[in-house]
Amino acid sequence: MKDIKPAIMLLIIFTIICGGLYPAVVTGISSALFPQQAGGSIITDTHGTVLGSSLIGQPFSDSKYFWPRPSATGDFGFNPLASGGSNSGPTNPDYLKTVKDRVKALRDSGVTGQIPADLVQASASGLDPHISPESALLQVSRVSKIRGVSEMALKKLIAAHTEGHQLGFFGSTRVHVLALNLELDGIK
Repeated sequence: MKDIKPAIMLLIIFTIICGGLYPAVVTGISSALFPQQAGGSIITDTHGTVLGSSLIGQPFSDSKYFWPRPSATGDFGFNPLASGGSNSGPTNPDYLKTVKDRVKALRDSGVTGQIPADLVQASASGLDPHISPESALLQVSRVSKIRGVSEMALKKLIAAHTEGHQLGFFGSTRVHVLALNLELDGIK
C-alpha cells in the first residue's frame, strides 16, 4: 500500500504537467510567435471569408481551374479527418483501375503527352495542396481555352506560384494549387 500512494501522486502530477501545463504553454507560445500557422494557415478573401488552408488541398473539378493532386480521403475530397493514404500498392487491381480512370479523365479533358504521376496518384496524406510545375503546365491549354486567357499569361502565373525546394534541398519544386486558382479568379 505504501508504494501505491506515491505512484498515484506521480500519475496525478505528471498528468497535470504533461497533459495540461505543457500543452498550454506550447500552444500559448506558438500562438504568440506564429499566429497564422498556429491558426491553421487559413487563407481568407478581402471580406474575411475563409477560402481554405495553405496546408490542405482543395477539391477543384471545374475545367476553368487547375486541378489538384487527387485525394485519398474518399468521397469527401480533401477531408483532413480522413487523412491517410489508400495503402494500395502498384499491383492492387483496384488501385490500378483508379489510376487508369484518372488518366482517362485527363485524356477526355484534352490532356496530351506524358501525364505526371502527381496528377493521377494521391500523396501519402491524401491532402497535398501542391502539384508539380509539369502538372500545372500540362493543364495550361485547357484552362486557357475555357477562360480566354493567353497561355503565356498562365505560364507566367504558374512561374510566380512555383515554390522551390524547402531549405534549398528538401523535396521538389511545386505549385500551390489554391493560391494559383485564387489569383486566376482575379484575372479579368
